[in-house]
Order: sequence, then C-alpha cells, then structure tokens
Amino acid sequence: MRSSRIIGVSAASMLVGTAAVLTLTPAPAAASSHSDAPRIKQDPLVNLTDVYAFVGTRYDDPGQQVLNVVVNVRPFSEPGDGPHYEKFSADARYNIHIADPATGESLRTYEFRFSGASDNIKNDSTILSYGLGTAAGPIMTINDAQQNFAQFYDVIRRGSEPTAVLVNDALVAPPNVGANVTPLYNDADGRAISGAASLAELDSYTAQAITDATTGEVFFAGPREDSFFADVPGTFDLLNVRILDNNGSLADGLGQDGNGVDGFKGFNVLTFAVQIPLTDLPQLPYNDAFFGAQMGIGVYASVSRPRFTVIQNDGSTDTSGDSMQVNRLGNPLFNEVLVALADKDFYNVTDPEDDAQFSSYAENPEIAGLINFVYGTGFATSGRTDLAAVFIPDVLRVATTTGPVPLAGDPGFSRFGFAGGDTTGGVSSGWPNGRRLGDDVIDIALTAVASGPTYDPLTVVGDNVPENDAKYNRVFPYAATPNSGTFNRKDGPLTQLEIADINRDGLLNVDDIQLFVDAFLGASGG
Repeated sequence: MRSSRIIGVSAASMLVGTAAVLTLTPAPAAASSHSDAPRIKQDPLVNLTDVYAFVGTRYDDPGQQVLNVVVNVRPFSEPGDGPHYEKFSADARYNIHIADPATGESLRTYEFRFSGASDNIKNDSTILSYGLGTAAGPIMTINDAQQNFAQFYDVIRRGSEPTAVLVNDALVAPPNVGANVTPLYNDADGRAISGAASLAELDSYTAQAITDATTGEVFFAGPREDSFFADVPGTFDLLNVRILDNNGSLADGLGQDGNGVDGFKGFNVLTFAVQIPLTDLPQLPYNDAFFGAQMGIGVYASVSRPRFTVIQNDGSTDTSGDSMQVNRLGNPLFNEVLVALADKDFYNVTDPEDDAQFSSYAENPEIAGLINFVYGTGFATSGRTDLAAVFIPDVLRVATTTGPVPLAGDPGFSRFGFAGGDTTGGVSSGWPNGRRLGDDVIDIALTAVASGPTYDPLTVVGDNVPENDAKYNRVFPYAATPNSGTFNRKDGPLTQLEIADINRDGLLNVDDIQLFVDAFLGASGG
C-alpha cells in the first residue's frame, strides 16, 4: 500500500470630447492580471493574465459571425525553459463563461480539461520532449514521431443546454522550441513569424491545433506570445522618469511618446480560446457605460482546482474533493489595481453576480488618492460611478449587434477605441465594449482615473508603451506566435559584428579559454 501526505487545500471608462486638457501627472500602471492576488501568484499555471472578447468571423468562413473569446494563463512563461516547457495543469479546470451582461450570472461554461504532464510520451528513454520521440529531427506535424510528448484536451459545455463533451482528445499546439525543432513557427534567423492576416498565412502548427466541434464552436489551446504590453518595471520603480517622458511637449498627452519599456516583451503564455456562432448565443439587455442601452453578452474566465491534493511515495499525485475556484478574470485591472489586499484572494473565489460587495473599490479608487498624495493633484477619489459602471459586475460586456470589429493592423483600428474614432455599430470597437488584442487598456484606464467622473477637463495619461512588441495574428486564435525558445528575450540572435564587439570589449575569447585550460592543467598536474 502506498503511503501519502496531504499537501494543500485550495481554498474604462474612457475619453469623451474632442480636445484634451493635459496635466503633468504620472499615474501607476499595472499588469492586466499577471499578479492580481497573493495566493494565485504562487500558482502560476492557473494564474489568468488576460481575457479578450470581441465579435468577428469564423476562421474558415468570413460569412459567419462569431464571438471570439481568447484567454491567457501562466504569466511570464520563459520560451526557452526546456526540456519540458510549459504545459496546462491536468488537475485544473480552465473555464470560459458566457454570462448575463447586467447581472454577471454565468449562463454557459466551456470547461477545458487537459491530459497529464507525463502522459502520452512516445519514448521515455530520452531527456527530450521535442525533437526526439520514435524518430529524431524537426517536428513537421503536430504529434508526429519527432514530438515525443503531446498534450490533449477535452471541452465540456455546461449550462442551460444538456451537459455535453464537444471535443475529445484535441491536440494542444507544441511549444516554439526553436529553429531546429519547430522550424515552421520561425523565419530563417530563428525568430517567430507572426501577423498572419488569413488562415493560409497562419503557421501550420497553429492551424493544425484549431479544432472544430460538431456543435459549431471552434477551439484552440497552446502556447502564445504574451499579448499584454505595459511598462510595469518602470511603474513600480517609484514611477521611473521614463513613464513621464513627453519630450517637452504636451500636445499628445502624458506618457504618449512610446519611450517606455514593455515588461512583457519576450515572454509567452498559455492560451485557450473559442469561437461561438452568434446565432447560438442569447442577446440580453444591459447598459453600456458610455453608449447606453445595448443588447449583447457577458464574458469572463475562471480556473478551479480540486480541494485536496495528495503526493504519493512514487511521486504521483491523487486529487479529491470538489473543484474550488482559485482565480477569475473579466475586465483588465480590476482586482490588481482597485481591490485592496484584504479582499484580493477573496475576490478570486467569488462569482461576478456577487460583485456588488466590491463596488466600493471602483467607486472610491485608492489609486486616485495615491496619485494625489504623491503629486499634489486633485483627482476624484469618491463618487466614481463611472468606474463602477465598467467594473461591476466584473465581466466583459460585448455588444453582439455591431458586426465584426476592426483588429490591430486593420484600417480604422485605434488602441483607444471610440476615443480614437474607432466605433462599430454605434459603440466603441474596443474596451470597455469587450476587449480586443491591442486595446491599450493601461492608457484607457489611467486616463479614466485621472479624468472622471466628468471628463472635463480630460487628462490623458499613459505609460509610454503604445503597442505590443509582436504583431498579433488577424485570424483565430489571434494571439501572436509564441516566442522562440532559442531567440526569445529582448533581442534576436547576435550578429557577427556584435560578437566581435563583445570579444573586443574583453569577454572570454578563444585565446582566453586556451590560457585558462593551460593554467588549469598545470595546476592539477594534468
């Protein structure tokens, strides 16, 4: 009999008007939800980072309108973290919720369940998960002989309809190991290729991982480039001056010159996503914070774990008990920027339909008071019904009557949504009407905090990071190609000139190494 031990219990608003009145006022920014609460920070595989929801067209049929929901999890994933790379957790339940946009009540759930990190290994006599299975060489097709490990998933739909398994044993896209193992992700220099405008331009690993359900939905799961962008490192360095930089001109607003440093550049995430035919969704009434009465749907994501996890003597684990929600996410920034430490973990285990208990955090934003204390400004710290209208309940509200919205890279797209003239069907094309990849939620939120509740005058505030470091794809699953494990961080491969400069600057070169070897052999008597 195996002995065991118990190791744990899981317990926006925006700009209005045409002229901006600007002030020299910095404001703290934050990651969308990469570090939203103390407890979930300790469990990165179930830490949700971003949720995107917007109206578009089916990946293989431009005539069919769909609701796209793209969810990212596992922040700061290092692309070169071999030999195992990132995998979804087998004992977690990753959920996409379709909700009532007015009340936050979950109406339908798509539950993703993944196979284990040690399952489906073709050759357990090697250290390599990719590039050597029953054959050696580059992976050319998902789960071929060269891909030693493959992860699979099922999707279960729950809600008003009978519970049903929509897909079974769908393949997760492989990591971007590098030019030698996953060449179809990368260019000739080993850098990830992204920015596909059509299915034909999408890399074949990603295309192969798109899975159709007979019920009309389309699914994807796999690694992607982190879609979020913000100068978080400078922000938490007590508002480093680079965030304030405006090159001496206030014409375009504070923090709008693009001189910030994207703290998420070079990192990957794990993504799970769905396309749902609009004809399969209810249209429910709600009140848009800026455009009034609308018809549409609410969206949020959650992740659950079993209440008990037991480690056996052989290293295997057993789980038992009900699944407990450990993280949830709707709008960007709410829990991370507005909710106090006392309630951050509690927020993650509650449901949006109970969010009235957190409304005081939106109505009385501490961040406005902190800015006033540090910089002597007079931003409104109470009575912020404008913020509460966006964040309570904390679900993305998507007007589903607009038609497809422009995507980053399309004509008419603006990272500021309607404040940049980007509207569709009479409402903003982007957040807080849903959220698209490329919406600058940091600048939108900071400007709202600084300008509301009247937005007169308007104070444009940003973090000097106006766009993502990689181009998004404009076809499902939209998030950019995962960064290469070989060339993945702040820069690409070193050029020969850069290598020559390094050697010239005194780092070890071939002659230095030989001198070291000679000295070592002499000292050791070798």
